[in-house]
Amino acid sequence: MHRTVRIFAFIALLCLTPTLAEAHAFLDHASPRVGSTVNPAPKEMVLWFTQKLEPAFSSIEVRNEQGANMTAGKATVGGDRTQLRVSLKALPPGNYKVLWRVLSVDTHRTQGDFNFSVAR
Repeated sequence: MHRTVRIFAFIALLCLTPTLAEAHAFLDHASPRVGSTVNPAPKEMVLWFTQKLEPAFSSIEVRNEQGANMTAGKATVGGDRTQLRVSLKALPPGNYKVLWRVLSVDTHRTQGDFNFSVAR
């Protein structure tokens, strides 16, 4: 009986232990911050991630309310390779959507989006 309990306990422990295969690059924080209202308008968008990124396969798009792309160039990876940044066109007051796609050095893809606003 004790052996059966130990086997089930071991299996439960294995199921609860995180593995390296679960390591993905998730958004840690952003500037401007997720959901924030800023004034003046930012000149660049900077995103920080939980894992190092592959520059060739990582991107940011910033779109205005009409869906126009407001980025001025291609996103670059900087810092310790966990930071992704892109220059922005002049942003008039309004709402903006940030769409990001990244590939971490462990070859896992993640993507997401969030909004921010420039005060009127």
